[in-house]
Amino acid sequence: MKIDYNIFNQKTAIDRFIFAIENGYFVEAHELLEDDWNMYKKQGDINKALVLKGLINGATALALYHIKKRPESHKKVWLAFEKYVPLLDTVDVEEKEKYFKAKKILIELNKRI
Repeated sequence: MKIDYNIFNQKTAIDRFIFAIENGYFVEAHELLEDDWNMYKKQGDINKALVLKGLINGATALALYHIKKRPESHKKVWLAFEKYVPLLDTVDVEEKEKYFKAKKILIELNKRI
């Protein structure tokens, strides 16, 4: 899939992530939150890191299904999304509504499978 370079016009990592999943760039979406995920891990902010891990795994699961054509792997990785994303209710992140939006989009895309 050829990447739409408008993805890089988005302001923040979560904005780029949302753009990517809305446009089917699931592999790229996986990469877009990794720096923030690693930063939270290094800072010891484990729950924030796990929320990002959940979103990353949601995008990865969709990539496994749609791009890699591996439905069994999709199911296994989607479980990590379901495990970690509920922590979003308990963490304090800037622009939290965008993280909820990403969660909602991933759930909707997964329902179509």
